[in-house]
Amino acid sequence: MCGRFVVAGEHRDLLGLFEIEIEGDNLPGPSWNIRPTDAVSVVIDSVRGDELPVRRLAAARWSLTPSFSPTLATKFPTFNARSETAAEKPFFAASVRSKRAIIPASGYYEWKTVGDVKTPYYIHAPEGMLALAGLYSWWKDPSLANDDPARWVLTTTILTREAVGGLRDIHERTPVALPQDWWDDWLDPTIEADQSFVDAAVEASVAVGEALEVHEVAPIRGEDRAELINPV
Repeated sequence: MCGRFVVAGEHRDLLGLFEIEIEGDNLPGPSWNIRPTDAVSVVIDSVRGDELPVRRLAAARWSLTPSFSPTLATKFPTFNARSETAAEKPFFAASVRSKRAIIPASGYYEWKTVGDVKTPYYIHAPEGMLALAGLYSWWKDPSLANDDPARWVLTTTILTREAVGGLRDIHERTPVALPQDWWDDWLDPTIEADQSFVDAAVEASVAVGEALEVHEVAPIRGEDRAELINPV
């Protein structure tokens, strides 16, 4: 599973890469230790009525909360969603249909468990950013007035799949990292997706996953500094 990840660059580095049209407010800065419920940058294509979709870079809470949830915090973890069943799960089904996101990442951490020993590894592309397949949802805070701009909270989750290639030696699951030729279709809200669409995206991610590079890092605790990704 993906429980910690890294965005080492500034958000302005993402604008050209993902052809962003609207840059959101309060975007998070670089971080080498992003944890569930932290603010993360997400790429989404939003649409209103008959207008053409507009690509946005926005700040979202990393743990998806569906619109029907009475509270922002959910009873079980939602920072990851299993790609194999996402379209069937009530928490994620509506987002699969038309609210799909890309979560940019420099890389992510995974822990290999042997007996009682857990060893952290940093996993990243040979160069450039990863485009992790995600879902998003808007949650409305019922305790706030309708005219309060803080009443709407953008939330997101990262899809995972069975590990491929050498990643199997580290952990059985891995985030779905999309190839660039899938970015537009994945984000397009006019494509009403189902499980077969998700499965096709997952299959397209195999080559990206097999090319990822891995090295062991020092134990990761609460700190947030660039040295966390250094090999040991």
